[in-house]
Amino acid sequence: MAKDTRKRQKPALGRKADAPTARRGRAEAAPGGKRATLPRALSKLGFCSRTEAEALILAGRVAVAGRVVTDPEAWVDLAGARITVDGRAVIAQTPVYLMLNKPRGLVTTRSDPEGRPTVYDCFTGFDHTHLSPVGRLDKASEGLLLFTNDTAFANALLDPETHVAKTYHVQMDRIADQPLLDALSGGILHDGEFLRARRVRKLRDGGKNSWLEIVLDEGRNRHIRRMLEALDIACLRLVRVAIGNLALGDLEKSAVRPLTQAEVGALRRLAGQ
Repeated sequence: MAKDTRKRQKPALGRKADAPTARRGRAEAAPGGKRATLPRALSKLGFCSRTEAEALILAGRVAVAGRVVTDPEAWVDLAGARITVDGRAVIAQTPVYLMLNKPRGLVTTRSDPEGRPTVYDCFTGFDHTHLSPVGRLDKASEGLLLFTNDTAFANALLDPETHVAKTYHVQMDRIADQPLLDALSGGILHDGEFLRARRVRKLRDGGKNSWLEIVLDEGRNRHIRRMLEALDIACLRLVRVAIGNLALGDLEKSAVRPLTQAEVGALRRLAGQ
């Protein structure tokens, strides 16, 4: 029988691959892999977030090896792909790690459709073009917020399986007693979701309120506020004072500073990197 010498056609870079190929591409996007979807590649290079990358791709502004790619599910070789945005080469950014003492009243987003002030208003003197927050603090919350262009580092800190502790100082509108502390550490059901704290202790009492230290090892939306709401308690202030062993310390409100190599290394170890 004559041997079939016809070449198999490879799917065009900008087109959707068949289902098995697409699944293989997603599998190869795992941390440490050599391939990734194009949005993830732009994110790992520190150029922008994956959401921003998808918008750029759909707008026809991204090319790989000189060919425009409009499919956000297209995958590329992280090591060798020549990626350009608007004709300019995307080069891996030097990793940047910053901490901010977020003041109350700022939203954790790059731009707000309602025109409210954002955390990026604090970055005077720092190039924050490619920096993304590691997690969120809501508008009414304060304290330690990290920013980086190292997506693998950020994902490791946010991964629920790593259980990196976040420590908060919380002012509530009543005097805390032991049953309250036990309820917070034992767990509370709120809107069908079980919420608990790893550790709770009273810091001090005021005339009609108490300050608690609450440590979480998982990051649910409005986690602490929802636990208190379930107990009919108002949260007066919520300040994140530490992530792992990185403490907010005496960093002033709205101030930003780079993390030291030792601080980054310690967080990496906690996150299992």
